Amino acid sequence: MFELDLRSRKPIYEQLVDKLKELIINEILKSDEQLPSVRTLAQQFTINPNTIQKAYRELEMQGFIYSIKGKGNFVNPSSKKADLEKVEKVKKELEKLILEALYLGISTSELMDLIRYVDDTKRGGGKDD
Repeated sequence: MFELDLRSRKPIYEQLVDKLKELIINEILKSDEQLPSVRTLAQQFTINPNTIQKAYRELEMQGFIYSIKGKGNFVNPSSKKADLEKVEKVKKELEKLILEALYLGISTSELMDLIRYVDDTKRGGGKDD
């Protein structure tokens, strides 16, 4: 399904969260599709099941998956309306922060560099993955 870098400074559970989010966002994992069990992933990657469980809990808190007791974890069907509302909220927050940064003297080019840095390193295509 995907690989983890056990030598990375990034915690394994965060790598799992990022990889699974990427698969969900890119619709490789479909709505209501069951995720591999904690035990299966733990055996596949030879890592502690608690690490897998922590990643699944984080994904559930972020709304990417849901769990059914005794059945497993499933991809949460994305609600387009909720997503659009969330995007608008984030845009408004970003606008306030950008205005504050400009007021404090951060240049437009510095802000653009920061956006590129975050895009390169935090979206799954980064050097630390």
